[in-house]
Amino acid sequence: MLGTHFPSPKYLPPNDDPWPLMQEVQPVFASADVVFGNLEGAFLDEGEVFKRCRDTTKCYAFKTPTHYAPVLKKMGFNLINLANNHIRDFGSPGMKTTRHLLDSMNIPYAGLLDKPIDILEIHGMKVGLCGFSPNTGTIKINDISNATRIVQDLKRNCDYVVVSFHGGAEGAKHQHVTRQEELFYGENRGNVHAFSHAVIDAGADVVFGHGPHVTRSIEIYKGRFIAYSLGNFCTYSRFNLTGANALTPVIQIWTDETGKFEKGQIHAFRQIKGAGTFPDPSGHVIHKIKDLTRIDFPELTRQLIIEDDGSFYMVQDRKLNSKGMVWEVNSFPLNMKLR
Repeated sequence: MLGTHFPSPKYLPPNDDPWPLMQEVQPVFASADVVFGNLEGAFLDEGEVFKRCRDTTKCYAFKTPTHYAPVLKKMGFNLINLANNHIRDFGSPGMKTTRHLLDSMNIPYAGLLDKPIDILEIHGMKVGLCGFSPNTGTIKINDISNATRIVQDLKRNCDYVVVSFHGGAEGAKHQHVTRQEELFYGENRGNVHAFSHAVIDAGADVVFGHGPHVTRSIEIYKGRFIAYSLGNFCTYSRFNLTGANALTPVIQIWTDETGKFEKGQIHAFRQIKGAGTFPDPSGHVIHKIKDLTRIDFPELTRQLIIEDDGSFYMVQDRKLNSKGMVWEVNSFPLNMKLR
């Protein structure tokens, strides 16, 4: 979340400039072909809050100045998910302005009822994106049969298919993949494990999850990569950035020409509230993902190896095909969740 001037301009970054918040990450992004992020909030200069709040002074609604939008292009993002619980905070004006800005920068985006998919053409290949969440105006994560149909249709027209989901309960108490439906604040936020497996069965090559605001485990299923939650990435104010909420993985993966996972790298970052996202020499988030994956997917313990330096691979798949794609992912808790 690059900053919001609702309910007050005091929630904008110093000098009204979001670039310093994430400039430390840009060199990592620069090495990737595809950079994915979840934009959780609207770009809008003037407009009334649409989200229902009992007290607007305490309402978590995000309205980011429109002149912040070009930083997405500067960072290298070329796939953006809009299926989340904050994209409609400022109603139709916020949606319209956000979409106009992304279109003007030629950044593909997806996840809305009237924009369920989009396609990025790069290096002579087509990379399809579709996004899902439990929220109004988005493609529903709980309608798995519809999700599989969307993925199947997209796969017929694309070389690679990326699936994004905003799902799962939020906070440090919800870091594990339960393999069950997750309820939070009375809302069914999906069975992210069943959903991820179903879309891969339907033809997805990469699945990027976000929404819990904390890092979760990773999985390789049928040779395809799943990140169940990438936590917070670049969040200026209005968010809890303590403990597990401050850990910021930037996950880079390599696939072969068919979309099959070949190797990955967890780049360790940490957020400092009011300052931005910075490298974390301790590698705390690497160890966190390693521990969560060991607990949540014990059946992969001898197969999916996560080294202390953040590199990870499947034991039987260590030979890298140089013709494959390189991906970068971050979640924007825009919330924003950038990545």
